[in-house]
Amino acid sequence: MADFDVAVIGAGAMGGAALYHLARRGVRAVGIERFEPGHDRGSSHGQTRVIRLGYYEHPSYVPLLRHAQTAWRELEHAAGRQLMHVTGIIEIGRPDGVLIKGTLAASRLHGLPHEVLDARSVMQRFPAFRIPEDFIGVFQPDGGYIETEVAVKTHAALAVAAGATLRTGETVQSIEPHAGGVHVTTDHGTVEAKTAIAAAGAWMTKLFPSLPLRATRQVMAWFEPKEPALFEEDRFPVFMLDGTHGIHYGFPLRAEGLKISKHFHQDQTTDPDTVDRKVSAVDEAAIRAACADNLPAANGKLLAAKTCIYTMTPDGDFLIDRLPGAPNVIIASPCSGHGFKFAPVIGEILADLATDKKPAHDLSRFSISRWS
Repeated sequence: MADFDVAVIGAGAMGGAALYHLARRGVRAVGIERFEPGHDRGSSHGQTRVIRLGYYEHPSYVPLLRHAQTAWRELEHAAGRQLMHVTGIIEIGRPDGVLIKGTLAASRLHGLPHEVLDARSVMQRFPAFRIPEDFIGVFQPDGGYIETEVAVKTHAALAVAAGATLRTGETVQSIEPHAGGVHVTTDHGTVEAKTAIAAAGAWMTKLFPSLPLRATRQVMAWFEPKEPALFEEDRFPVFMLDGTHGIHYGFPLRAEGLKISKHFHQDQTTDPDTVDRKVSAVDEAAIRAACADNLPAANGKLLAAKTCIYTMTPDGDFLIDRLPGAPNVIIASPCSGHGFKFAPVIGEILADLATDKKPAHDLSRFSISRWS
C-alpha cells in the first residue's frame, strides 16, 4: 500500500498551492521541499510579484487570471491576512511594441476595464515617469501585486493545518513510476505514492533533463528614490515599461525600498545549485538604464539586490501535463518568468489532475505534446 495518495515535489508557489488544495479535499498528501517554504534560492522570493489581467503574453491566460484573483481572495480569507494589493497597473511603451499590442489585444477580447493614455497624460497622472511623446500607457485598475514569501508560507501552513505532511530539508533524487504508483527517492529515504506532482521549479531541469526547460538567472533591485513622494501608492502603481533597454517592471514604494527589475534580465542560462548570486555592476546597470531614461527620480542609492531564477520553456508558455508514458507523474513548470500570480488556480488544477478530476480550465496550450 502506498504511504500517500499524492507526493508533491517542491513546496514553492505551485507545489505549496497544490498541497493545500489536496489537503482541503482530504487527500493523503506529502510535500517534499529541499529548503523551507519561502526560501530565497529559487523563483518565489523578493517580497512582491505583479498580478495583472490584460495579459500581453496571450489572451488565453485571462480566464485563469480571473479565477486566480478570486482564489487569492479566498486564500486571504482562510489565512486572515492580506496577500494581494490592488494598486492598478500602468503598462507603457510604443503602440506597436509587444507589451502594448498584447495588453490591448487581451483587454479588448475579454472586455477588461482599461484606459489608454497618451504620453503627456501618463506623466500628468504619474509624474515620476519621463517617456517619449510616441509612447502610450494602458492603465488597468485591477492590477497590483502579491506578497511573495508570505503567500508561499501561507499555502504551506494551511496545507499542514488541513492534514498534509510537509517534509523540509529533504532533496528528491529521483521519481520512478511503476504500475502501482511512484517511488520517490530522497536523501532521507523513500516515499511511495499513487501519484507524484513535480513542481520543483528550476530543479525540474535536473529531475527531468529530457524536458526542454532552461533555468535563467534574474536580478531584483531596491533603490532609495530621490523624491520618495512620487512613488507612494496613490501616485505610483505597479508598472511595466517596454523601452529602449527592454521590459522593466516595478512596484510602489515599500518599507524595503523601491523595487525595479528588468524582465528576463540578461537571459543567462544557469544551474540552480551553482547560480552566481553576487549582483555585479553590470547587473545593476541593466536595471538603472531604464531608471535614468524613464524614472530619473528613482535612480538613487542601491539599497539591496538579489538574484532569482526563471525556469523557461522554449515558447514561454507554461508546462502542465502528465509525463508521457507515466500518467501518474504530473509535470508542473508553469513559470517562464510569469507564473507566480497563477499559483492558487494552478494548485487547484494540479489537485484535479492528481485526483483524476477534469480541470475546469483548458490546458491544451500547456501540453508537453507541443514539442513532439
